[in-house]
Amino acid sequence: MKTLFVLFTLFMNVSFSACTKETTEDTIKETYPFQFKGLLKKQEITTYQYGTHTISNEGKTYALKSSTINLDTHVNKTVTVKGNKINGYPVDGGPEFIDVKEVE
Repeated sequence: MKTLFVLFTLFMNVSFSACTKETTEDTIKETYPFQFKGLLKKQEITTYQYGTHTISNEGKTYALKSSTINLDTHVNKTVTVKGNKINGYPVDGGPEFIDVKEVE
């Protein structure tokens, strides 16, 4: 019976240690499905009325918003934005709408 208990304890320790991930800077950073490099600008008056900023490059424009990053600090700079496309957009002839989570 003692042998069974020791084997069970050993098995559980090995199982739990195999489930633990080593934490590195790469594993902490999240990856986002949307990434785009372009010139970030403050949103002006539009017909589509969503987003606070835009990013454009080679004729392609996206409307942006972020609840975690102050996009104003990146206005008139060429940056890469990373985030998620917001479902239900584009509307009213506007661009796709992106929830920005990172700016590089």
